[in-house]
Amino acid sequence: MNTKEKKSLFEKPGVQSVAASLICILLGLLVGYIVLLFINPEGAGRAMASILKNFLYFPRPAVALEYLGSTLVKTAPLLMCTLSILFAYKVGLFNIGASGQYAVGAGMALYMALGFHMPWYVCMIAAMIGGGILGGLAGALKAYLNVNEVIAGIMLNWISLYCMNMLLTNVKESSTTYTMALRTNAPKALIPSLGLNHLFSENKYVTIAIPLAVIISIVVWVVMEKTKLGFELKATGLNKNAAKYAGMKEKRNMILTMVIAGCLAGLGASFLYLSGIEQWSCAQTSVPAMGFNGIAAAFLGGLSPIGSIFAAFFTQHITSGGSYVDKMVYCSQISDLISAIIIYFCSFTLFIKFCLGRIGKKGGNK
Repeated sequence: MNTKEKKSLFEKPGVQSVAASLICILLGLLVGYIVLLFINPEGAGRAMASILKNFLYFPRPAVALEYLGSTLVKTAPLLMCTLSILFAYKVGLFNIGASGQYAVGAGMALYMALGFHMPWYVCMIAAMIGGGILGGLAGALKAYLNVNEVIAGIMLNWISLYCMNMLLTNVKESSTTYTMALRTNAPKALIPSLGLNHLFSENKYVTIAIPLAVIISIVVWVVMEKTKLGFELKATGLNKNAAKYAGMKEKRNMILTMVIAGCLAGLGASFLYLSGIEQWSCAQTSVPAMGFNGIAAAFLGGLSPIGSIFAAFFTQHITSGGSYVDKMVYCSQISDLISAIIIYFCSFTLFIKFCLGRIGKKGGNK
């Protein structure tokens, strides 16, 4: 009866998640700093400070607010990819195909906007449908043919990328490889800001996508933790044979999980491209990094929809901060390298939580 009173602080799941995330961040920063020291010791401190400051790099508050807005604009799609990863992971599936679903979402949103001049909400729905279909395909291969979802996801990533490149050549600028600008060619497709841009020094890219992403995070948490559907999906992930024996439709649940994960990733792409902050390059040969960064943010956030809100912001914060590193001292790729070290160090979150749990048990036994 007294075991609960003796439970150590590090045995509590919430404390483990926060502590593990902070340790991963500190280790990532330390290794990144060591890399900077090897390349150029004199500028290492300034470079690391630039990465951590990001929008605070600018001394004028108005400019800092504007760049904070841009960071939040890119955080919204990253958060959706993070939710896509963790939703599938909670059901025992690893959605490495989030990048492909994101690419399809971007392609569908932009094509509906530039090709058919549809309003923003129709473009969002099209992005969700496109990502959901691709996710459902990977889920169906897993459910009926036992094709590993990781292999299926990786293959579909590249198929999706090149298909979207071909599709979007129909709506690209004549003189470049980029799609036409929404602001001049399809203004109805731009997501409205409803006054949010005034909070960030009139940053025209700040839209309602930012609060929408937070609301969706809360909805995902409610579905996974407080509903019958969430219970069935998690039960299927833990043991599909036991779920089948209990009367659950395990094949349907696997497909439904991947459809929802695909919808989330596709919606994330619409959040970014329908803000007008970026244009799609029809000549790109690598899948969008948002899907892969979502994996790191999901684990950094302790696989919690609420924790993912903060993890996604931090991940995007250091990614954007990397662009302020002095290019006269370091090569242009160093910002990506440092950001990658910090981000992918977060893959050790679960291992650190396990170690903290062991430490907590030893402390409790004493």
